[in-house]
Amino acid sequence: MVKIPAGPFLMGTNSAIAYPADGEGPQRSVWLDEFWIDETSVTNLDFSEFIQATGYQTEAEIVGWSFVPAYLISELDNRHVVGQSENTPWWVGVSGADWLHPLGPSSSVAEILDHPVAHISWDDANSFAQWSGKRLPTEAEWEKAARGGRENSIYPWGDELNLDGEFACNIWQGEFPDFNSGDDGYIGTAPVYSFAPNGYGLYNVCGNVWEWCMDWWSDNSHYRNNYQQISNPSGPTSGVNKVIKGGSYLCHDSYCNRYRISARTSQPKNGFTAHIGFRCVTDKKIELLGSL
Repeated sequence: MVKIPAGPFLMGTNSAIAYPADGEGPQRSVWLDEFWIDETSVTNLDFSEFIQATGYQTEAEIVGWSFVPAYLISELDNRHVVGQSENTPWWVGVSGADWLHPLGPSSSVAEILDHPVAHISWDDANSFAQWSGKRLPTEAEWEKAARGGRENSIYPWGDELNLDGEFACNIWQGEFPDFNSGDDGYIGTAPVYSFAPNGYGLYNVCGNVWEWCMDWWSDNSHYRNNYQQISNPSGPTSGVNKVIKGGSYLCHDSYCNRYRISARTSQPKNGFTAHIGFRCVTDKKIELLGSL
C-alpha cells in the first residue's frame, strides 16, 4: 500500500469535456486525512486467497451467469450465451461466467493471476476488504489518490491521452464497438503493474477495470452547492447504486470518455461484469495481508 498525505485537493472538474449529468462539477476543495491505498487493483491471486480462506461465493457464482464482452467469448463458450443487452449489444450474458471463469466456463484465471479480479459486486468487494482488514475507498479518497499529487490534470500523467508518444493506459483502441486493435497491448484486462504508475505510485487508475467506491451514487453532485472546503466527505447517506471510478478496457472517447480522473458513474450495488474490480484503503498501513 502507498501513503496518501493529509491535506486538501481539488476534486471534480469545471472542464467542458465533463459529463454534467454525472455530477463531475463544480470543482471544489476537499480536505482528507492521511490514508493508505493499494497500489494496484485487487488481483485474481489476491482474491483466490480470500476464497480459499473463507469459502466465500460471489454473487455472480450464486446467480450463475454474468456479462462478458461479446468479442472476447470463445467459440467453445458461445453455447453458454443466455442473452444480449438490448441497449449495449456488445455485452452478452454468459452462463458460468464469474471471477474464476472471466470469459465463460471454458476460461480460467490460472494464466492471468496478476490481472485484476472482475465480475465482482460491491458486496463481494466489501467482503474482501473486511476480511483483509481494509475498506473500500470513498470517492474523494479514490480521486485524490488517482491524481497522484497533480491538480487540474485530465489524467494522472497530464492532459494528453498518450504519455510521450507511448500508451499510458488500457482502454479501447480502434473503432468502438466494432474493432479493438489492441494497439496498447491488450484487448481485455492487463496485468495490474502494466504502464507507468502515477505520482503516488498507483498503477492503472485509468482504464483496465472500473473500481468500486464506498459512496452511494447521486448524479447531482452531492456537494454541488457547497464551495467551502469539505472535510473527509463520504457521499449521500443512502441510495441504490454505488460509485465506480477509473474507466475500463472497454472505454472509448466516442462512447464513454470516463477514463479521466474526475469522471464518475455508477452500478447497482449487486451489479457485476467482466470490467469491474476494486482496490482497498486503510487508515494505517497493513504490512502482512496473509497474517490476518
